[in-house]
Amino acid sequence: MTQGVVTAETGDSLSRVGELMRDRNVGSVVMCEGGRPVGVITDRDLAIAVAADGVSPGDEAGSYASRPLVTGEVEMDIEEAVALMVQHRIRRLPVVDSGDLAGIVTIDDLAVRAGDLTAAHQITAEVARAALPEFYFHQRGG
Repeated sequence: MTQGVVTAETGDSLSRVGELMRDRNVGSVVMCEGGRPVGVITDRDLAIAVAADGVSPGDEAGSYASRPLVTGEVEMDIEEAVALMVQHRIRRLPVVDSGDLAGIVTIDDLAVRAGDLTAAHQITAEVARAALPEFYFHQRGG
């Protein structure tokens, strides 16, 4: 788990969230309301909203965050985290302790934690397959 989670308030602008991603070199920001995590916005969410959908960078970021927020608990083990990520088709799992944000686990964290290249590939493939089923099962060139 990474403890230094980059957060923003739901009322912050998409532009501010993009600046946080750039300045902190992260691909996602946990959105909070009153200090409590309520959603996640990714660099992909940001690109689609602003570049593809023409949303104003000044719009509030909270409405573009993934909700409802799926979270893990501080006490859970790596297998439980992987199972949650596969089940919910997510690549980032905020971790809470009594409702307060304690950290975040990403697919990269799980791969590194596995300490075994084969296991790391398997974890990555399982979450990616669950998150992007149409990519893996889509008939191409047809």
